[in-house]
Amino acid sequence: MNSKLNIEQRLGDRILWWLLTIALLCGFVISAAQVLVDARRVSSDLETQATETIAMVEDAATKAVFNIDSDLAARVIKGLFAADAVHLARISHSDGETLASHDRPLMKAPHRDLTDWIFKAQRTYQAPLTRDDSDTVYGYLEVHYDTAPAANTWLNRSVFTFASGLATAGILGLALYFVFHLLLARPMEKVIRAVKAVDPEHPDGRLIKIPRGHQRDEIGLWVNATNNLLVAIGDSQERHREAEVRANRLSQYDQLTGLPRRETFMEILQKDIEQARSDNQVLSLMVCGIDDFKSVNDQCGFRVGDLILQKLSDRLSTTLGGSRFSLSRLGSDQFAILEKGIQNSFQAAETADQVLACFSTPITAESQTISMSATIGVSMFPSDADEADRLLQSAEQTMTLAKQGGRNHLQFYVARIDQEIRNRKLLEKDLSEALARGEFHLVYQPQIDLETRRISGAEALIRWNHPSRGFVPPDDFIPVAEANGAIIEIGQWVLEQACWQAAQWAAKGIDIRVAVNLSAVQLQQPDIVEDILETLERHSVPAGRLELEVTETSLMTNMADAVDKLEQLNQAGISIAVDDFGTGYSSLTYLKKMPVQHLKIDKQFIRDLLLNDDDTRIANTIVDLGRSLNMSVVAEGVETAEQEYYLSQRGCRLAQGYHFSRPIPAREFETFVHRFHGQFAENNV
Repeated sequence: MNSKLNIEQRLGDRILWWLLTIALLCGFVISAAQVLVDARRVSSDLETQATETIAMVEDAATKAVFNIDSDLAARVIKGLFAADAVHLARISHSDGETLASHDRPLMKAPHRDLTDWIFKAQRTYQAPLTRDDSDTVYGYLEVHYDTAPAANTWLNRSVFTFASGLATAGILGLALYFVFHLLLARPMEKVIRAVKAVDPEHPDGRLIKIPRGHQRDEIGLWVNATNNLLVAIGDSQERHREAEVRANRLSQYDQLTGLPRRETFMEILQKDIEQARSDNQVLSLMVCGIDDFKSVNDQCGFRVGDLILQKLSDRLSTTLGGSRFSLSRLGSDQFAILEKGIQNSFQAAETADQVLACFSTPITAESQTISMSATIGVSMFPSDADEADRLLQSAEQTMTLAKQGGRNHLQFYVARIDQEIRNRKLLEKDLSEALARGEFHLVYQPQIDLETRRISGAEALIRWNHPSRGFVPPDDFIPVAEANGAIIEIGQWVLEQACWQAAQWAAKGIDIRVAVNLSAVQLQQPDIVEDILETLERHSVPAGRLELEVTETSLMTNMADAVDKLEQLNQAGISIAVDDFGTGYSSLTYLKKMPVQHLKIDKQFIRDLLLNDDDTRIANTIVDLGRSLNMSVVAEGVETAEQEYYLSQRGCRLAQGYHFSRPIPAREFETFVHRFHGQFAENNV
């Protein structure tokens, strides 16, 4: 700040210097002009004085020459020397002879050299002496004037002129500087000092005052413009600070729910772990994942899904309020809950039950009431992990594995989860190589027409014989294949093998429909319709020989897209069946929109048929629903003759299960078909 002030002061000094220099220069020029004019006037006065002096004595000098009167001439000469400026006077005849003459030395003066250069040392004047009645020249009057007296007077006046002129110019320059300082420099200095006093963080907090008397001039306009600029800068800074606050909040908190994001929650978790470690306390960390939330978004729309997440967040915040709990939205449909100061895992389980109740209570959003559930994974500090990232990872892994085992329950982390995760990773690796190594094969389970007692179709089921693991159940590797996308290649292989086998059976006279499962991942592929039709054409299999089984979940993933693709396949002649019907999410609402010909009752409802009233009622409802929609109903998992008889009486058209045959290889299936039809013929005979 001081350096800036010094610069301003030097600027004022330069202005003063320039003003004085210009003023003195102007004063010098004007004074010099006056001196020159005065010099001209002095020269003119010398000429006039000489002319007048000669005119005064011209008659007397003429008489003296005419009369050759030396005394008169001497008196004339003496009269001329009464003037101090006369240096020499002479009266002479026309032939040059001197009648009377006198001189005196030139006046000595200190500045004679200067004045002699300007006015000359002496000036000579000569006048012819004549009479009025004649033009005859009788003689001459010669006068030499010394310029020193007049020059000294001129020089004194010149010195005074220069001194007064320069003094006047200096005074005028100082006066101008004073006016400049009073009207401009001092107000500017006040404004500059006020600007220096402005707080850069809050520039509009201390505006500049307009100097007195400058409200309507340029300084006033400058101050007003500066104040407007300060206000604008202050507003801009305030908006910038607000934007930074919003940006920081967006980066630290979830915009939808207002809960801390994962990164912010990790910082909170790390601090709480450090505090719990120093206080020797126990923490529980719960990761909650909503079950099948994607179906809610697909059915109700993403806006309703966002409203549900907001209301769930409010419920959790209300239920788990206080400093004991820290909540976070980890992403999508997952929430994290940290509970501090607990005694044991039983207390954590009680909290988890409250959380499950929050999720299971129906939510109303935009006139729709939605029921849902959640699955929770729980890890404990310090028993399960003593680092923040490891503790969260343990809870997330536990939740992921818990979802594979069912819905609406909680599971605590145990050491074997790490082994399960490693086993899953190894399974993914082996699965990626299984197809290339030829470890897959298909088996076929016959579908029986309960009215005609004929085999109407066969469901193609994939099997995996691992070289070291042995038989790997489909329920173990199919979810993994769907999760990592390997199901696309595997599903295409199954379709290829099933179509090839259907062509082989047709060549042998076994004209049956082959059912192939189509996963949700396959159905989402943009070219799935073309791939299926090309496969049928490649193996010369009529479209009517192929049946595609889709689950309710795959239908609900993207309703419009699924309906469009299934319509194209159905129009080509392919039959569509809904597999595991009754276990999905509210599919009854959309069933009539689907190009579906068959409903397959899930085997869990057939297992306790006639033993469990609820399962019996569900099976009856599905059979009645299929008949009302003109769809064939296929019962899976039929294992007893009683179940077969009951389903047949209820109007169920098709059935499959161990009561008829387990899934068998293609060669055994051919033998089974011939034997089954032969036994039926024998029984009829």
